[in-house]
Amino acid sequence: MKNIFLMILFCIVYQKGISQNYIPTLKNNTQLHYVCKLHGQTRTLQLTAETSNNALAFKLETRGVKSKIVMLPEAVKNGTELSFNQGEYAPVLNLKPTETFFMISQSAYQDLVKKGSFVYNNTTYVLNKSDDKNEISIDGKAVDALHVKAQIDETEMWIIKNPEFPLICKVIKNPLGINPTLVKVVD
Repeated sequence: MKNIFLMILFCIVYQKGISQNYIPTLKNNTQLHYVCKLHGQTRTLQLTAETSNNALAFKLETRGVKSKIVMLPEAVKNGTELSFNQGEYAPVLNLKPTETFFMISQSAYQDLVKKGSFVYNNTTYVLNKSDDKNEISIDGKAVDALHVKAQIDETEMWIIKNPEFPLICKVIKNPLGINPTLVKVVD
């Protein structure tokens, strides 16, 4: 009887463990591997995180292009614009105090969680509550993400449920033609 009880307890704990969704986090040297659809072309993109003093930078590598995109601490906290820079213009690109790169700001994330919407690049994004929870996966693991839709165009984004670093893990129907999907995270 004791063995049966232990087996049932093990099965419950195991099932609970595998049913939880994956929430990637950023640490120094975390690598984010994206596949980007750019105007009909497919391109791989690797971002390597550099974290220090509430600032965040990504070392960007794609098709021989290498640069460093630097977000200021005030942008990580309260940014209102998304930069779609592809890193070609400078070896180090310091974004404006309002710009983030491949993530939304912490305050925009809080608005999304509390109000069900946020404003970025003068566009309101609204939470899509009718989503299948397991729609997004990274390296075969279901990701806990929030799905939003723009109110002025057809852009859709999936944002990882991480209040510290709310990474964008997928974009579709972007009018700029840049549609990245996060496919792998290496800590």
